[in-house]
Amino acid sequence: MGNTVSCCVSPESSPKLPSRQPAKRLEEFTSTEVSDDNTGPYLQHISDREVPDELALEFNPSDHARASTIFLSKSQTDVRDRRKSNHINHINCVSPGPLLKKYSSCSTIFIDDSTVSQPNLKSTIKCVTLAIYYHIKNRDSDRSLDIFDEKLHPLSKEPVPDDYAYVDPEHKLIYRFVRTLFSAAQLTAECAIVTLVYLERLLTYAELDICPANWKRIVLGAILLASKVWDDQAVWNVDYCQILKDITVEDMNEMERQFLELLQFNINVPASVYAKYYFDLRQLADDNNLNFPLEPLNNQRAQKLEAISRLCEDKYKDLSKASMRRSISVDNLVGVRHSNAVLS
Repeated sequence: MGNTVSCCVSPESSPKLPSRQPAKRLEEFTSTEVSDDNTGPYLQHISDREVPDELALEFNPSDHARASTIFLSKSQTDVRDRRKSNHINHINCVSPGPLLKKYSSCSTIFIDDSTVSQPNLKSTIKCVTLAIYYHIKNRDSDRSLDIFDEKLHPLSKEPVPDDYAYVDPEHKLIYRFVRTLFSAAQLTAECAIVTLVYLERLLTYAELDICPANWKRIVLGAILLASKVWDDQAVWNVDYCQILKDITVEDMNEMERQFLELLQFNINVPASVYAKYYFDLRQLADDNNLNFPLEPLNNQRAQKLEAISRLCEDKYKDLSKASMRRSISVDNLVGVRHSNAVLS
């Protein structure tokens, strides 16, 4: 149809992440190569940063709602072993202890206040940290980068133990670390879910493993990015330096920059992906007996639920009315009037 002028170099010269060398990935990704005939400044096109097709189809749960979350699949081995052990104890007539789960009856209904739009903060942090725990415990390898190594970039002045890279942290330790950051920065439960999305996206894109040597800095980088993207009042890097007294702003800035580059600047979290992670976290809590706080349904809470339901119903009714074509009554039709013919 006509001549076209391209302002960018060919796609073959675009920098791409290698598939087998995670240690050199960041350096090769940041370096750009241009052809010899183009001596001007090179600006990478945003399409060059998109996820490869073979990676984006089914292996990336942080981008596609149909893909299974990584943390839920890693927890299934422990869940099956626990159920098998409970079955053996039941056969041997060994009581596992008192049942702590509350069940609804005809006279009493137990519900929790956690929803997709407003999750329970404490329960969500417990579930997210449990997902991180299973990531560390059932990891495939120990692939990492220097920017996330706690021995090279310590978070405190206390010396790192010699066996820090070989001892898996307990769930309580991970929970205390994340809870301290969320409490000091006043972050929301939705931010915790987005943190887990970014964490699994990093592990998938960069082909890394979260392990005892890097879990704190990877979690810190994910929280830092999620708090800036999700919350309206973002927390500055210097605020985290006040929470973690011995870390510098320069270190936080460098970690954030490399975290974004490893994510290929893909910080979008679709609503379907967010909802999938929320319900998978609830499934993880149910498998590990981490029950959300249940309270009896009283008159006040019932009226509140009814008001919310009525508001949603009215909203959808208004949307349906706006989308429907209004019919015309026959009474309002005006026929075509013809003038009387004059015969002479």
